[in-house]
This record gives sequence, C-alpha cells and structure tokens, in this order.
Amino acid sequence: MGQLISYAINGDHAEGYLSIPPAGHGPGLIVVQEWWGLVPHITELADRFAGVGFVALAPDHYHGEQAESPDEAAKLFMALKIATAGRELRGAADYLIGHSAVEGRAVGVVGFCMGGQLALYAAAEYGDRITCAVDFYGIHPNVRIEPSRLQVPVLGHFGTRDTSVSRETVEMLAREVNAAGGSFESHFYEADHAFFNDTRPQVYDARAAGVAWERTIEFLERHLTAPAH
Repeated sequence: MGQLISYAINGDHAEGYLSIPPAGHGPGLIVVQEWWGLVPHITELADRFAGVGFVALAPDHYHGEQAESPDEAAKLFMALKIATAGRELRGAADYLIGHSAVEGRAVGVVGFCMGGQLALYAAAEYGDRITCAVDFYGIHPNVRIEPSRLQVPVLGHFGTRDTSVSRETVEMLAREVNAAGGSFESHFYEADHAFFNDTRPQVYDARAAGVAWERTIEFLERHLTAPAH
C-alpha cells in the first residue's frame, strides 16, 4: 500500500514509509519502529493503520540499517541519537500536517518497544503538533520522560511478564503524569515484551494483541478525527 519517502528536517532530510488509506485521506499518525529498524513488520503496521483510515508515516530512525539479531539490534538501539530522532519525529509530524491527504492540524503517534518510549518523548516535546500517543511496552534507557511535559492523552500497553519494563515503573510514570494534569491510561496483559509482534512467535500473543489493537483504534479515533470505515 505504501511507499518510501523523504521529508524535510531543519534544512536536512529524513526517510520513512508512508501509507495512505484507500479513501485517500484521514488523520495523520506517526508509527515508530522497534529496535530492529524499519523492518517489514513496521511497514505492514503502517499499512494496517492506513487500512482503517489513518495516513501513517513510519520514520526510519536507523537510516537504512536493519538488525537481524538481538546483538545487532542492541548496538543500533544504544547508538541512536535521541536529539536526531526527536527532530525526525517533529519533521514527520510537520510533514503529515502539511500533506494534502491529512485531515486536521495535529497528528497522533504510536510506538513499539524503543518506539514506545520515543512516542512518549515526541508527545512531551511536540505537544503543539501531536494530539495523542500510544505506547506499546516502551523502553530506552537514554530517553527520559518529564511527566509535567506530557500533557496530551496517552494510552499504554504492557506485558506482566516483560522483564524490560516493570509494572511498578509504568504505574509510577502514569501517576506522575496524571498528577501533573496529564492523562495516562495503562493496560497490562498476561504476556511478554513485544507481545504485539506477530513476526516473533516466541512472544506474540494473539489474544492480547487483538485487545490492544481494538483499544488503540478506539483511542486514536477518539482523540483524532474519526476515520471513515
């Protein structure tokens, strides 16, 4: 459904995968990659979001590199320059807002694993552009979320067997965000980290993934212009 595109960031450019709904228009949505890179799973997710009415853009934060093993992924993950990723996310929001297929003047963001934490970061830093955020089991040790800056609605999905992101850490962040006037709604599933990734059968949980998908679409439709089905 989609295609690779280039978009502007502060006089430079970034790359990403853009997927447009069959209707030809809809709300804008940034889809942020896992630590593997802009792999087929992420481009397929962009297409899936486009299939229910969103104009979906998945930035390529690894600039063409992809990991095939956890060791490779860990190296790319730790080498990621957060400031650069932030500019790419801001540029992605601006690109979508200016795209003729996008309805409205703000976009949503959804991220997975590393991308979940980056989604929160983007929502906190660029709340003038980003209306809402969905975090699937977000983690990145170099991305600090300031609760008082996260003022747009957030939906989070986490696994109770996830050894990377503890329930206590999630609940503490949610309490801090809510206490600071934000809205952080979190859900926990009897599942592992990356339970939504159907290309990884060792952790994929179809039931949890199905419920999380339904909650995500309802949340995005509630906070963005509802796509036509």
